[in-house]
Amino acid sequence: MSIGERTLIIVTPVYEDTEASNRLFSELAMQFGSDVFVVAVDDGSVKQPMQIGNLERAPVDGVILKLRRNVGHQRAIAIGLGYVAEHVQQGQRVVVMDSDGEDLPSTIPELLKSLESEDVDVVVAHRKSRVETLRFKAFYAIYKRFFSLMTGRAISFGNFMALKPHAVKRLVVMQELSIHVAGAVLASKLRTGRCSLNRGPRYAGQSKMNFVGLVLHGFKGLMVFAEDVLVRVGILCAMIASLSVAAAFVAVVLKLLGFSTPGWFSVALGILVLVFLQTGTLTLMTLMLTGVVRGGTVTTFIAYHDFVEEAIETSQPQLAT
Repeated sequence: MSIGERTLIIVTPVYEDTEASNRLFSELAMQFGSDVFVVAVDDGSVKQPMQIGNLERAPVDGVILKLRRNVGHQRAIAIGLGYVAEHVQQGQRVVVMDSDGEDLPSTIPELLKSLESEDVDVVVAHRKSRVETLRFKAFYAIYKRFFSLMTGRAISFGNFMALKPHAVKRLVVMQELSIHVAGAVLASKLRTGRCSLNRGPRYAGQSKMNFVGLVLHGFKGLMVFAEDVLVRVGILCAMIASLSVAAAFVAVVLKLLGFSTPGWFSVALGILVLVFLQTGTLTLMTLMLTGVVRGGTVTTFIAYHDFVEEAIETSQPQLAT
């Protein structure tokens, strides 16, 4: 059966991690049998390139999208969703998940159950527990608060989500999707439900994401809401500039009243003038940048073809035994 004849479509990016992905395919086959179709995006793997046999041995039907180069985790998901948007049918459900085992296949039914409501377009996984280091948990807690402060929005989910067909087609025409998937969901205005799920341990190997990569990923989330961030930074700078002007006025008054010590007035006034000039200039720059349209490559259901070197489908229907 083809992708259009399945009730569930799984989109998962894979980069140099065939051992973990093979286990994921096997678990999906055991749990969903012939109801599932896997779209595995091989993100330019060189040491462990994916083969169609990885799916057929599971056994599970699907397609491997071999990318021309490594484009990163988020854009790989966007490309997979672009492929799905061309084939998805009404009534099908699409799940985005990582291939390393941290997104548990056994929790997919809970996501799909939450997606049954007519008032929900996409359901995201909110983590009840994490198998992570203390440093990661601390960084993530700080990041969530910083993200909320800079954008005015709360983010507490990642890539693990379930979507209806119209939600997929809406997301793939958003340029934000290839930058940060979770941020794109927030920016899409789709009706979003949350499902509390546990996070599992990795099937095998080590994560390819180091601390620097995590920080970069976090800042990419802020890029999705660049205008909001710039406006908030501009308002903060304007407030500081106003306070420096008020402080300078107080310094002049104290000088005229004779309360300032020798040398104090000139030092204080000089510092306040520098603060005003710097924050005032930064305010103007942020206001100007707010009106500039964000650049970047747009990954849509048409443009994704440019990244795919080859799409290999399983030769025949595979039934789980």
